[in-house]
Amino acid sequence: MQIFDSHTHLNDDAFRGQVPEYIEHAKKLGVTKMAIVGSNRQMNEEAIELAHQYDNLYAIVGFHPEDALNYNDEEEAILYKQLQDEKVVALGEIGLDYNQSTAPKKAQFNVFKCQIDIAQELGMPISVHNRDAFEDTYAILKEKGVNNGIIHSFNGDAEWLNKIMDLGMYVSYSGVASFKKTKEIHDSVSKTPIDRMLVETDAPYLAPEPLRGHQNEPGYTLYTVEAVARFRDTTPDKIADATYQNALRIFGLDE
Repeated sequence: MQIFDSHTHLNDDAFRGQVPEYIEHAKKLGVTKMAIVGSNRQMNEEAIELAHQYDNLYAIVGFHPEDALNYNDEEEAILYKQLQDEKVVALGEIGLDYNQSTAPKKAQFNVFKCQIDIAQELGMPISVHNRDAFEDTYAILKEKGVNNGIIHSFNGDAEWLNKIMDLGMYVSYSGVASFKKTKEIHDSVSKTPIDRMLVETDAPYLAPEPLRGHQNEPGYTLYTVEAVARFRDTTPDKIADATYQNALRIFGLDE
């Protein structure tokens, strides 16, 4: 079994000084590739550094909505340069957050749209953060004609799933899909086209069952794979293989 954790934060302080151990543990659990995701200049730099240290790691760089107020012409110029790096596979995570972010909606809209424009100019996929903002996130994606990207940690019902599928996007399921009470997400998991599905941890956040409440780590993508397999009445091997191949495809990677 090979698993691709399509969205994780090994560049987070929670993993500082222990990255080799977490990568080795992930390998033992079948997680052989990971996309390390940035959110601001520093986190982007650290994602790229890790990607160059390990062959099986890749970087996703961009400005998270929580960092929208820090985005300016200087930061954009640096982001452009970072996106040219050979180990960078997508622009993200970008989007809208109406739960945690202190940035005004107008600032979030502007930064989201600016980064979509950059991704489209460069022909890169985007990794989209959406928290309590489905309507506006969808409206912007549709307005911009986005059809190359991922809604990370997808937590929508079947209606939202269909709308995202109609755009041509992928959806990535995190540990939230394994939670016992997230019935709408279980339904979406069962209805997602197998060729448009990814899996992730969003570590150190959102640890899946049976480790909910603990610090998450890339290796725990295995438990999300197992949960997805249960809801689709198939085997973890089949889910692992399909999502692995899907990640290679969306990120433009060779085997």
